[in-house]
Amino acid sequence: MTRHRAEPASVRRRAERADRSGASPSRPVQPTVEDPVVEALSEPVGGPIGTRAGRHPWWTPVRVVLALTALTFALGMVQKQPCAETNWDDGQLRYAAMCYSDLPYLYSLRGFAEMEWPYTDDEQVRARYQAMEYPVGISSWAFGTAWVTHVLAGSPDVTERYDTSVESLSGRDDVQRERRIFVAVNAVGLALMALLAAWFLTGVNPGRPWDAVAFAVSPALALSGLVNWDLLAVMLTAGALWAWARGRPALTGLMIGLGTATKLYPLFLLGGLLVICWRERRWRELGVVGGVAGAAYVVANAPAWVTGWDAWRYFWSFNADRGADLGSLWLVVQQATGWVPSAGLVNEVSWGFFVLWCVGVLVLGMAAPRTPRLAQLGLLVVAGFLLVNKVYSPQYVLWLLPLAVLARPRWRDLLIWQAGEVFYFAMVWLYLGGYLAPTGGGEAGAYWIAIVVRVLAELWLVAMVVRDVLRPWHDPVARPLSPDELVSPLPRAHGDVSASRAAR
Repeated sequence: MTRHRAEPASVRRRAERADRSGASPSRPVQPTVEDPVVEALSEPVGGPIGTRAGRHPWWTPVRVVLALTALTFALGMVQKQPCAETNWDDGQLRYAAMCYSDLPYLYSLRGFAEMEWPYTDDEQVRARYQAMEYPVGISSWAFGTAWVTHVLAGSPDVTERYDTSVESLSGRDDVQRERRIFVAVNAVGLALMALLAAWFLTGVNPGRPWDAVAFAVSPALALSGLVNWDLLAVMLTAGALWAWARGRPALTGLMIGLGTATKLYPLFLLGGLLVICWRERRWRELGVVGGVAGAAYVVANAPAWVTGWDAWRYFWSFNADRGADLGSLWLVVQQATGWVPSAGLVNEVSWGFFVLWCVGVLVLGMAAPRTPRLAQLGLLVVAGFLLVNKVYSPQYVLWLLPLAVLARPRWRDLLIWQAGEVFYFAMVWLYLGGYLAPTGGGEAGAYWIAIVVRVLAELWLVAMVVRDVLRPWHDPVARPLSPDELVSPLPRAHGDVSASRAAR
């Protein structure tokens, strides 16, 4: 006779909550019933939703999420207003008010004021302007928004700007006006990317559109959404999660390929897909995703390869040659000890650790009682990359955001992680502004604390996701385990693949 382990109490509690909410794909899970933190916060406004509550005829969950995303992004624009009022020229205010953004400065410092293609091989342009230190997707977007800026500014004659130095060009009234337009155009475009990402996230897990609210109201989205163009890759990452959940491997590959051409990290989703397809013997789908992703990456990069190979390579050489930089544990070690490791050593150690981390995620995914979700595996891989990277810019929190809200849709853990990120966001600008420097001289130890706090908050989120993978009854998204799954933590055999797919 087969003996089964007793059903964990958490499984029974989650099943009871599901019964109370009446959740189904046609009737979404109610956060005030399903999430303990939201349930507690709902008490001042009447408590959890009742079983007889009806639907609003217009305010569907998706529309609520989109409205909240728009509101959050608008607050982010307001947060950047002090810098906008000074046209981004007050070098100290941008740190004191924490409203810094790369966008206005790159408009005049990378040739967009003269509508220079970022990947031109023209020697005069390259002597005048540094190549873009970003992948093709971001550079092309910046060039496109610069074109829109010039149209809105009345299509100014840029030829007469060639005789002006780059430093002087930035101070011209007409260029400063264009910088304001450039930031506004990008703000509108990035707001649309945030809305599209939120829409994708509402559709990943049937019956759980409210999970995307954690993305929509995230402080990280408000504070970091306009620091750089990372929201482009965030939207494509969310699109890849949505496409995979809908059983569209070709579209998944397209999103990953375009995302990798925009920022490197969407490539890491392929690691999560490897685990899923290996466990479930879905090799054909993995091949489709990988093939389409590779083709999309080639097509996106081809214009840059043709017009300016050296300018295209600059992104890779720039990142390979840089040393320990903002936000990284490497910087803490360097400043605390006085030891300055070479860029080559940092590269080797960082990539070595990341490879070992990925092997660990592979072993974890294969040993789990149930096939982990793509968001869970994606978060673990991307987090490993960020934790040991030699630069961890403030806006990189956006990389984890769509993965986190789906991998661990529990407000307690998301709030702990976001608190660490908000603390770091404030401290990094105070550090750059010189406000954390000791009066007697020396390094700003308070900034090291901020980096460590950020890392610990991220590790908390990682630990919760690892626990969910190893003990799926803790995972809010997973269905309760069957007795067979409670007994055996090993992957299913070939004959059980169809049952596994049906369970998803």
